[in-house]
Amino acid sequence: MNILSEIKIENLKAFENNPFIFREDTAFDMLIDSISNLGVLTPIIVRSLDDGNYEIISGHRRTEACRRLGIEAIPCIVKELTKDEATVILVDLNLQRDEVLPSEKAHAYKMKMDALKNQGARTDLTSTQSVSKFRTAEEVGKENNESRETVRRYIRLTYLIPEILKLVDEERIAFTPAVELSYLPSEKQNEVYGFYEHEEVTPSYSQTVRMKKLHSEGQLTSDRIAEIMAEAKTNQKDYLKIPTENINRYFKARFTEKQKLEFVMKAVEHYHRFLLRQRNKEAR
Repeated sequence: MNILSEIKIENLKAFENNPFIFREDTAFDMLIDSISNLGVLTPIIVRSLDDGNYEIISGHRRTEACRRLGIEAIPCIVKELTKDEATVILVDLNLQRDEVLPSEKAHAYKMKMDALKNQGARTDLTSTQSVSKFRTAEEVGKENNESRETVRRYIRLTYLIPEILKLVDEERIAFTPAVELSYLPSEKQNEVYGFYEHEEVTPSYSQTVRMKKLHSEGQLTSDRIAEIMAEAKTNQKDYLKIPTENINRYFKARFTEKQKLEFVMKAVEHYHRFLLRQRNKEAR
């Protein structure tokens, strides 16, 4: 049974262990403007908690926008759901977004798999259907237009240390070698990351396959990691490191790393065009 109700924002709680990152980006600014002018057009989805509060399933950004605008209550669809049922809905709704980071998808798939294994039946937004307690990655993949192998590989990313997973999100290390690195224990991953910090190089797929094999044979020493990471790679990208304290004053506090990079690239292009115009003037 679904109930449409106005609920005070102070009684709304963020979804526990939400795998999707809250971003203060241009889209969020536009959302604030929209709600300021038109109000909340689409109710958020929540579930009731035993303590009288409500847990947000869909609508974290709308709720935060209302909070910043000083709006005290927001229209909600209240659904009577277990934690596992709510988890499945949260994941399915958020995976429809245009931009989902690899880390978000990895943790989301793992949460959904765990939830489906825990529950005996699934209730989604439109229907109720039986679900095997041992739902496979293949079945989860079908619901999200992914193959079983793709789902399994994304879940492997949850075994990466946070520092390497962040490199995957930043596209500094490719998805495939990252999956292979996930089979290494944390201390070995830390050594790989340490090499990246000092030399600014990331391993290729073939290198991670070799490291994984050496580890399985008990032969992946610190020296072997250093030897492999030091090998020349023709496809290795060069990166320019700029201390953030030197440029942060030019950005809004809520700028993401991607937005900062786009800003810097536009600034460089603009300055390059300026120099060309100056050169043309001097040549006349």
